[in-house]
Order: sequence, then C-alpha cells, then structure tokens
Amino acid sequence: MKKILTGLKPTGDLTLGNYIGSIKQMIKLQDEYDSYIFVADLHALTIPQDPKELNERIRKFIAMYIACGIDPNKNTIYLQSENEFIPAISYLLECSTYYGEASRMIQFKEKSKQNANFSVGLLTYPVLMAADILYCDADFVPVGIDQKQHVELARNIAERFNNKYGEVFKLPEPLISSTGVKIKDLKDPTKKMSKSEENPAGVISMFDTKEEIEKKILKATTDSDNMVKYDPENKPGISNLLNIASSITNTEIKDLELKYKDFGYGDFKKDVASIVSNHIAEIQDKYNNIINDEKLDKILDDGIKKSRELAKEKYDDMKKILGIVRFEI
Repeated sequence: MKKILTGLKPTGDLTLGNYIGSIKQMIKLQDEYDSYIFVADLHALTIPQDPKELNERIRKFIAMYIACGIDPNKNTIYLQSENEFIPAISYLLECSTYYGEASRMIQFKEKSKQNANFSVGLLTYPVLMAADILYCDADFVPVGIDQKQHVELARNIAERFNNKYGEVFKLPEPLISSTGVKIKDLKDPTKKMSKSEENPAGVISMFDTKEEIEKKILKATTDSDNMVKYDPENKPGISNLLNIASSITNTEIKDLELKYKDFGYGDFKKDVASIVSNHIAEIQDKYNNIINDEKLDKILDDGIKKSRELAKEKYDDMKKILGIVRFEI
C-alpha cells in the first residue's frame, strides 16, 4: 500500500474551511493509503507562540481531527516534536540545501518582509518539512496548489542527496485534489476562510457554539437579487453557502439549486445555518468525549513509537553514507 503523509500546524482555530477542504479529504484517503498524520508543533515555533495556548491547542487539534472522522486504526498519528530524529535528519538535509532554494519559499518571503528580525527557523522550516516527508518514505503528500513547492523542494533535496551519496530517499509526489472545495470567508467571499483571519465574523470555528455559527451565517455577505443560484463569479456569497451545504449534506449543487429555487435569502440562510450548526454540534459531542480520554495519549504513544523507529533507521542510514559514524579499528 502506498504511503501518504499529512501535517497540521497547531496555530489558530480549526475552521469549517479546514474541515471541508482538508479533513474530509483525509478521511477518504485513509482508506486508500498507509496514512501518517502528524502535529507540526515545531513548525509553529517559526513565529512567537504563547506556550500555554500552543500546548492546549495541540491536544485540541488531535481530538478534533479524530472527532471529525480521522480513524486512529487507519492512521499513524504523532507529535513532530516527540521524534528527535526528524530535526537531526533536517540538519543533515540542510547541508544539501542551497540558501537560494530556502529563501524562495512562499512563507519565508512573506513573513521575512513583515519582520526584518526573522528567525533562522523561518528560513530553514522548509527543510524540516522535507525531513517530515522523507524520513518515512512517503509516496504522496496532499497539498493545495500554493503548497506544491514544499513537496518539490523535498524532491530536489532528496534527489541531490541520492545522486551525491547513493539511494537513500524515495522521491515524494504532491497529491493535489481536483475535487476539493475551497470554503470562502463569510464576510468577504472573494478570499478563503482562514484560521488566521483577523475578522472572526467571517470565519466559522469548529469550536463555535450553535448560536455563534447560526449568527455568522445569517449575517453572511450575499447580493441583492434574492436568487439562490450557483455563480461564483457574480454571486460569490451565495455560491459559498451552497458549497458549504453541498459538502456537509453530500448533495449536488444542482439539486440544492432546485431545492431552494423558491427560497428568499433569509430562509435559505436559516436552512444552511441549521445544517451547519447541527453537524458541527454532533462533531463537538464526539470531541468532548475524546479530549480528556486517556486513549488519546495511547494513540500518540503508538504513533510516535512507529514514527521514531522509521526515523532512526533513516538517520542511521544517512550517517553511515555520510561517514559520520564511530570509526572501526
């Protein structure tokens, strides 16, 4: 079975956009691949974090992913920071990475402009990401089109290392979904719903109450012609709400258009608000049963054991081929 790897960075709150655009896709993939899912807590440190909030968010993210349908029996789930061999592999890979490659990465280019006193970690994080991918010989990495360059960098580093020292790494491929739906901000439906968005009124958190969810959807930006029709270019707000309803109910857009053809916007929004709030409430019920369960630690214990064994083997292979092993008499 082919191997797939996904990382989730514990910054901000998980949103409805994350659930529909990413988690639901991961749920499908877990039946098709040997799936590895890790919490990228080391990546979160490239910008300042409140330690207490970060620690709480790590556990919340894992519990919410499981509540959404990520099956611990079908996935190897672990914390990146608990595998000490991954940063060690990352350093060895840094020595085969060019500064120009790292500095061209999107996140570095954007965030280094925002703060001239950026950390070295911000520059080298793509190599750590490459280590995340390469240590376990992942065949595929599910990414959005804007993150494709991270997998391409991992391939370039691995290929350069293999050519110079010998075959150590499998070359990964990006897995870009052609069917995934991008959920937009409720207040500005021209941009995606983001957990880092400053205006919370446009973002539905997976931890919002039913009342908060319903209020946000009822106040979502639409247009003035009062016709429920899918037209992303001319009716982005209504099209976004149709995408949300379609994804949660597993109903075709054309069937929803038929269902709501005689609805005004107010009634349409009320119906979508009810669909979304009830669905998230069901997930939250599962989450509340998981978050304080000691089984969560058992899941992470099992995951890190498997992950660490693979990473140690890869690290030892790299050391041997690089000549940094204890000399033999």
